Amino acid sequence: MSAPDGSPVGAERSIGQLFASATTEMSALVHDEIALAKAQLKQDVKRGATSGGAFMVAGAVLVFSLPMLNFALAYGIRTWSDWNLALCFLLSFAANVLIAVALALVGVAFAKKAKKGKGPQKVAASVKETAGVLQKAKPHPRPAPALEDRSPAAIEAVARSTS
Repeated sequence: MSAPDGSPVGAERSIGQLFASATTEMSALVHDEIALAKAQLKQDVKRGATSGGAFMVAGAVLVFSLPMLNFALAYGIRTWSDWNLALCFLLSFAANVLIAVALALVGVAFAKKAKKGKGPQKVAASVKETAGVLQKAKPHPRPAPALEDRSPAAIEAVARSTS
């Protein structure tokens, strides 16, 4: 088994390797969070489109069916009963309105589902939580350097090695 940077697990890794590994993992985390946000937005847009489509169908049914259905239904009611023709037309119009209301209710139901979809808010909360955890993370304590070797020769040797 190996770490993300290819070194064996449990082996001592340099600070550079640890930093590179942490950077790679943070980058992957950010990319995953963005992919999640896109997927949730896509789902919310799909619900919104379904809602809009249902509202459009409700309007189309109301507009295009009124003339034909009103005449057919009114004359059908008139044939089955001997009511006044005006009352028969009012009843046929009421039937069309009920159909349009039912379709509008379907549209409202999908609109509520799309509004309840808290995809971006969930992702933002997850990102904030991840940032909070990372801000509170403390590095592992390192042993303090030995204080007994502070002779001028040792200091000069260190100065020469770093220049």
